[in-house]
Amino acid sequence: MAYLKNKALFFTTSPRTPSKMIPEIQLLSEHFTGKEWNRQSQVEFIDLLAQSGFFEGSGSSNNKDFSARDRINRAPKALGFVDLSPRIKLTDAGQALVYGKRPQEVFLRQLLKFQLPSPYHIETTNVEGTFYIKPYLEIMRLIRDLGSLSFDELKIFALMLTDYREYDTVKNAILDFRTEKEAYKGQYKKFVDKRWTEALLQTYSDDIDAGKTKTRETTDKSLKKFLNTKKSNTRDYTDACFRYLRYTGLVSISHRNRSIAFYPDKLKEVDFILENIDRKPVFVDDIGKYKEYLFNATIPALYVDDIENVIDYLLRISDYTQRQLSGKDIEELKDIRDSIIAERKEAVIKAQVTEIKSYALYSEIIDTYNEIISDGYFDAPLMLEYNTWRAMTMLDGGNIKGNFKFDDVGQPLSTAAGNMPDIECDYDDFVLSVEVTMQQGQRQYESEGEPVARHFGQMKKRTGKEAYCLFIAPTINKASLAHFFALNKIGISYYGGKTKIIPLELDQFMRLVENSYNYHTQPTPHDIREFLDEVMRQEELAMDENDWNDKIQSCVSQWLVA
Repeated sequence: MAYLKNKALFFTTSPRTPSKMIPEIQLLSEHFTGKEWNRQSQVEFIDLLAQSGFFEGSGSSNNKDFSARDRINRAPKALGFVDLSPRIKLTDAGQALVYGKRPQEVFLRQLLKFQLPSPYHIETTNVEGTFYIKPYLEIMRLIRDLGSLSFDELKIFALMLTDYREYDTVKNAILDFRTEKEAYKGQYKKFVDKRWTEALLQTYSDDIDAGKTKTRETTDKSLKKFLNTKKSNTRDYTDACFRYLRYTGLVSISHRNRSIAFYPDKLKEVDFILENIDRKPVFVDDIGKYKEYLFNATIPALYVDDIENVIDYLLRISDYTQRQLSGKDIEELKDIRDSIIAERKEAVIKAQVTEIKSYALYSEIIDTYNEIISDGYFDAPLMLEYNTWRAMTMLDGGNIKGNFKFDDVGQPLSTAAGNMPDIECDYDDFVLSVEVTMQQGQRQYESEGEPVARHFGQMKKRTGKEAYCLFIAPTINKASLAHFFALNKIGISYYGGKTKIIPLELDQFMRLVENSYNYHTQPTPHDIREFLDEVMRQEELAMDENDWNDKIQSCVSQWLVA
């Protein structure tokens, strides 16, 4: 169990992307069901996870048991997908999430049951009586009542809503904040930081007055360090809350404005939830009944559990008649609904591609990159993948496939899974994988070095074609540059022989896009390959990786320039 020690809401941050917990839960279930969840099984789980094709990261941690608990004891356990006591078991909710047809629906039910306190989350003496809330339910209520909720509003005010009976106080504080910020148009960031600091000082006033300002893993007791740590935590929790709510399919995120709102056609579903789900935590002192409640995959009831509601929705979005739909059970009706939504999504994406190929979105794509660089977007890694897919689609005539997920209206939802390139480009006689990352420094090399090469090798073997790879990041770490320089010269059968991985800093890639925009016609696959081959030829001539890096810049500058 976990102990509640802080006086603000928290949201599970591991994994950051909800969909990525599904294969990990499945792996745990298939290999560890019936075993005790102890240090030995935890280490074995991480070792097995590191060997899987979907895992992102390194399995060489010195604290493998901690890594396992971090991945399983947080969201999978807290949301009721796995039971770890007395032995490991996939719950009914977990079964529905991993093997069912509608994981987002399952995920929504579990979010709505997450509560503080609970038998899994017990208040310590110093915060006793602070918590009495179902956090996701009340955040949804704020979004509905206020029309939207910004990242700043959530981190400053909504995280302080630890008791649902204080809901109106928090809602009114957000409304006051919205009015007040109008006077700080040119100094918004300074204004936000001031209000953020004030909120934290008020929330943790007792700890500060008592001198309890030392944070974990540091001996620094200064108030500045204490506040910076709290700000970092609240930022992470807000990010997690946005991501988890997004996965339900009910909400859209404005990446530029960093705000979250409900899709208009989902408001009936949202209102049903807010009107029918009890706001009070349940079975706080009875773990047996709490588990029975939490693990149940059919509760709470949702709007879409009523067959008449699903029929009504289908009549509004399709050409189906009442007679055609009568006699079908609810699962058949949901299958029809999901098929229609999928078709609409594909149509939206095709329309996007047509518009992108016309270069009509050139300025928007460049502006988006600049916003990403200046930290102007929520979920920059996802936006980098999405925008690079748009750029690759625009600058050449290949078959460009982004492996990130789209939501039901054709907007980016989550990054590519860990067992495939971010973007795959097929040019008939050769293929190109494109990998992007926001990681910098040594972490970039540790997180991306091996997976990029592995994805390259897998694509080369799968297609049987000559293969290349672009590795794009705001800045290229020296270790990453050296790593790819060396791999390109060494024949390794696991990667399909010598790799052809080209590291590009984001401004270099943007220059390629600019050159293609200014070219007299749309570049062809032949133009793309000429650039790739010239960069690889320059590597053969380079004295070392730094010399090659300089030559890459020259190739970028000269591509498509008369």
